[in-house]
Amino acid sequence: MPRKDDTVLDDLLSNVSSVFDQAQSSLANHRKNCVALCKLHHQASKVKQKVKNGTAVKLVGEKAFGDAFIDMLNRVLVVKKGPPTADRIVKFIGSYVKFLNDKGQADDEEEEETLATRFASRLLKWLIQGFGAKDKTVRYRSVFVVSDMITHLGELDEDMYDMLREGVLDRMNDKEPLVRIHAAIALSKLVGSEDPDEVQEGEATILEVLLDAVEYDPAADVRRAALLNVPLTQASLPAILSRTRDTEAVTRKLVYSSVLKSKLQHPRQLILTQRERIVKDGLGDREPGVRLAAGKMIASWFDAVVADEDQEEQDVTWEGDEAGVMKGFVRFLALFDVVGPGQVIAVDAVLSIFVTRPDLLDSFIFPESYWRLLTPESAVLARVFIEHSFGTQSEANVEHAALPVVTAFAFHIQNAYNTLLRLLQEVEAPRFESTAINYDEVEAKEEELAKQEVVLGELLRMALQLDYMDEIGRRKVFTVVRDMIAHPALPPGLIERCLDVLREITPSERELIRLVVEVVIELRDNDEENQDPPPEDNNDGNTADTTQTTIRRERSLSRIKDRQQMSADERMDADMADMRCLLLCIGVLERVNGNFEDNSTLEGVLADLIIPSVRRKELPMREKGLVSLGLCCLIAKNMAFSSFQLFVNQVEGNPPELQLQVLKVILDLLITYEQDFFGRSEETAQQITVFLLRMLEVTESASVRATVCVGLSKLLLSGVLTDERVLISLLALYVSPETVDNQELRQCLAYFFPVYFYSSPDNQNRLVGIFAKALKAVTTIHDDLEDGQQMISPYQFGQLMVDWTNPQKVASR
Repeated sequence: MPRKDDTVLDDLLSNVSSVFDQAQSSLANHRKNCVALCKLHHQASKVKQKVKNGTAVKLVGEKAFGDAFIDMLNRVLVVKKGPPTADRIVKFIGSYVKFLNDKGQADDEEEEETLATRFASRLLKWLIQGFGAKDKTVRYRSVFVVSDMITHLGELDEDMYDMLREGVLDRMNDKEPLVRIHAAIALSKLVGSEDPDEVQEGEATILEVLLDAVEYDPAADVRRAALLNVPLTQASLPAILSRTRDTEAVTRKLVYSSVLKSKLQHPRQLILTQRERIVKDGLGDREPGVRLAAGKMIASWFDAVVADEDQEEQDVTWEGDEAGVMKGFVRFLALFDVVGPGQVIAVDAVLSIFVTRPDLLDSFIFPESYWRLLTPESAVLARVFIEHSFGTQSEANVEHAALPVVTAFAFHIQNAYNTLLRLLQEVEAPRFESTAINYDEVEAKEEELAKQEVVLGELLRMALQLDYMDEIGRRKVFTVVRDMIAHPALPPGLIERCLDVLREITPSERELIRLVVEVVIELRDNDEENQDPPPEDNNDGNTADTTQTTIRRERSLSRIKDRQQMSADERMDADMADMRCLLLCIGVLERVNGNFEDNSTLEGVLADLIIPSVRRKELPMREKGLVSLGLCCLIAKNMAFSSFQLFVNQVEGNPPELQLQVLKVILDLLITYEQDFFGRSEETAQQITVFLLRMLEVTESASVRATVCVGLSKLLLSGVLTDERVLISLLALYVSPETVDNQELRQCLAYFFPVYFYSSPDNQNRLVGIFAKALKAVTTIHDDLEDGQQMISPYQFGQLMVDWTNPQKVASR
């Protein structure tokens, strides 16, 4: 008669199958079924059989339970992805392994081998055998089950761990993306258990394999699975951040919503360049969903910075900011390089918060103390707030913020300017002292000077939004800004800011030009004892009359010595003055739209400053002179025709930097006076076309080649240029291996070709006419490929052209 314990095995398979049958119907009953299955497991484990020698015991019951469990598991391994019942069984298996391990720990089982460890080991060995199955479904389900139960396995012996690690790593090279997805999930749970020092030389670590999948796996689902499961550490950050440029919008969105927002505790865990890259890529993404996710992540950064108690002692608090909103924004801006190129990114980040949290704008109040204690961050914040409020017609926010009136604001500009001059003197002073220079102190002063330059620049940008109906305030702002551009040591970066303000408050372009010409005369006059006193400010805010200005120009220019008679120091001072004058000329010419003939004061500057600079041998001076001359030509048609050959002669044989600037001038002139140049005669048009095509061929500068491509694209789009050679050259450049790294050129042409060919049937007919020639040119390039070079095949290029000539895609008129 069989023992009572032995009868458990008789109905074991049916009982186990009954539990699995219930588990596949709902996730809600998994806990109850784990209890029932564990009871069966423990009952079966009591069934043991002694071997003949009597010193050992065969675990008959455990083996029978394992057989029944694996039988149920095998039924799931052949089920393809889709049915939710199979996925519930996978979840149940993982839950049962966890439940069994937890119960073993609660029962204080201290043996090396327990019921749970023996069961998990057998189950794992069985599943690992399925990793190499021919059936892709079995491989998928086997890895799926392992990835779900791997965190509940407890401690594994070294042999079992190595077997598991090797098996999962092999599945990362599986041809099926589904298998690789769950292999990546499984590996992510093994990262913490691996010691990189124990990995054999030449073998990749688990983390390296995961990061490789994040960046290079061809399947987007696999990249996402690895991205979401790889730990966020300094080692993994570069690979994770590379997915902000992933080809799939969903992946890019997950970087912000599910990785950086969820896993990153504080933005200061990232370095400055990483923070700026994240914000730039996120807010600049073409997909609205990605931009929205990036905006939410940036808002979470703002909340983290506001809650940062470590910064409390360093903060400046202003009255009216009891909620600490403005203080929080200043802290937030400190995450970026507002003194350098990162300011644009910082502004975009603040604007993103303004959009997602518009209620915060009601908390902005600018007391008098705010303007006295300006820092680069607080100055940028005020400027962004003002521009955003006026840009969105939210004048109520501006009134509530209690901005200073124009006169008071002029004094703030004056104070910031005085501070800048003081710092300039402190920076320059050590260079003229005989004592040893403390370079650390000089560097600190230079950094402070750069910050003050940002503060003053932001004040000038805010001045553009002021209401200049207040005449007294307008005259005060005019006087301050006019003195600034006349100062020979004003940082070049502030010249354009000053000119913007002067253009806003001067009554006409003619007055603006006359003012700048007078400043140029003052700067070039190095005989300080004989300088005329500065003209008084008239009621209309203008400088002295035209007669006095003309007399001063003639007297000033007549006092300039011949360079050959100057000492080295005098020549250096004269060159610095001329360079500053050229910067002023470029700035004002970029801001005028009238004719050159209507502004007679420009003639003297052209003859005495710009033309001599063009003839100089020093490249910086000649470059600025050519740019100035080009801007003059844009408002003087006759001058453009007479100077065009001069610009052409300056291109070849000069450094790429000068070539780039001169080519920009040439292309601007061609686009501005397109009919006059290309319609004058067929010979002239041919000469210009040959010149531009030659520059495409001979230049080795990527920026020069991209600039010429942009110019030719504009001329083709306007219809003034129809030469088939231009189209063939651009088509060949678009696919040539020589331009593979020239992203500016590739992006320009990728946008140009569809727009050009889909905009007009005539343009499509032009492509049809050159189809054979373009295909032959690309075939020749493809046949001449060198080792390591890659490009699309002529067949693929032909398909592109077929698509561009599709008449159904022509835009309707």
